[in-house]
Amino acid sequence: MKVEEKLEDKGSLAGRNRVHLDGMHQANGKPIANGKTDGYGKQEANGKSNGLRESLNRYTWQEIQRHNQENDQWLVIHRKVYNVTDWAKRHPGGHRVLNHYAGEDATDAFRAMHLELDIVKLYLKPLLIGELAPGEPNQERNKNVSLGIQSQLVEDFQELRRTLEASNMFRANLWFFSLHLIQILILEVLAWLILCHFGNGWTVTLFISFLLTVSQAQSSFLQHDIGHLSMFKKSKWNHLMHKFVMCHLKGLSANWWNYRHFQHHVKPNIYPKDPDIDMGPLFLLGDSQPVKYGKKKIKYINYEKQHLYFYWVGLPLLMPVYFNLQSMQVMYLRRYWVVLATCNIEQSFFNDWFTGHLNFQIEHHLFPTMPRHNYHKVAPLVRSLCTKHGLQYVNKPMLKAFGDIIRALKKSAALWMDAYYE
Repeated sequence: MKVEEKLEDKGSLAGRNRVHLDGMHQANGKPIANGKTDGYGKQEANGKSNGLRESLNRYTWQEIQRHNQENDQWLVIHRKVYNVTDWAKRHPGGHRVLNHYAGEDATDAFRAMHLELDIVKLYLKPLLIGELAPGEPNQERNKNVSLGIQSQLVEDFQELRRTLEASNMFRANLWFFSLHLIQILILEVLAWLILCHFGNGWTVTLFISFLLTVSQAQSSFLQHDIGHLSMFKKSKWNHLMHKFVMCHLKGLSANWWNYRHFQHHVKPNIYPKDPDIDMGPLFLLGDSQPVKYGKKKIKYINYEKQHLYFYWVGLPLLMPVYFNLQSMQVMYLRRYWVVLATCNIEQSFFNDWFTGHLNFQIEHHLFPTMPRHNYHKVAPLVRSLCTKHGLQYVNKPMLKAFGDIIRALKKSAALWMDAYYE
């Protein structure tokens, strides 16, 4: 049966998912250690007594939202309140990921970014300080302006995720990823063999550069998949493979990538929490950053022309220079000495000139740990969900996307000029 057919009868679907997910627990109520427990079910799956549940402190959203500072961080997952202030510095995904959700509900972000939930919950247990008071909505009140509509959207999205889990859409095809890795290694070996056999003439150099560029582009796509834990069932194997591909094949730090990219996923396109839209001082993006720079009279570059130098200067230098320097800066500041010493810097300058599955970025941001070879299967379901709730689902051709970049850069430059010269 196709995945799409499973959404035809939503009433029966919920029952089927409940049976499927409940069946993944042993007779003693403990979750099987396969990382696929029901993220939207009950927080406790081991039958804790009601007495213990009643002993938890109960908080309102007004109280929780006061704890949104770096030295005082609370967040909510499945209506449980956690104090992550001290844990933030040890968080494998970086402390800023937790900083960005301080005082907020992090349920869906937590579910999306973690693979082995039963193991992760062991780390959550000592951080538990209470739960939402009865009558409090699942999310912050400022996110529930239209409470009924918002709640139904969240419920439908969670139902969609359960459906995809039951349909094995989060299970990777190892042949898909293995062939990608083999392809990368063949290109790397071929490039060095040609260099050793034919020397360094300009024709040979040009051909080798082409091979390494393709190799680096494919390495970028592969490390992105593995960094999101979408290759293996166990997180530790994903982390080990990610370090190999990212550090030894691309010459960048896996820790730096996690530190940066996970922020992008938990707060996409929100300045200044998303580092992917904070490209200062090279470019000013969005609406708030240009105004901020303008009011502070900051002018490192002629931002009025940023839409022109983006393609001729910014794009060629962005990956091979800007990201490499930033990667080494993070490795130095966070004392990743071993990684800094072993990164293959020579190859890091042959970087990404191509894009990977950008036409499925919506699906990827909704389900980051899903293997990308399944995105085309779930895209129709995501579009249906958007249609049902009146949300815009945008899929742009490449040329239109580049045109939109130009227009967005012009708009941001105009905002900067207005604030700078006022």
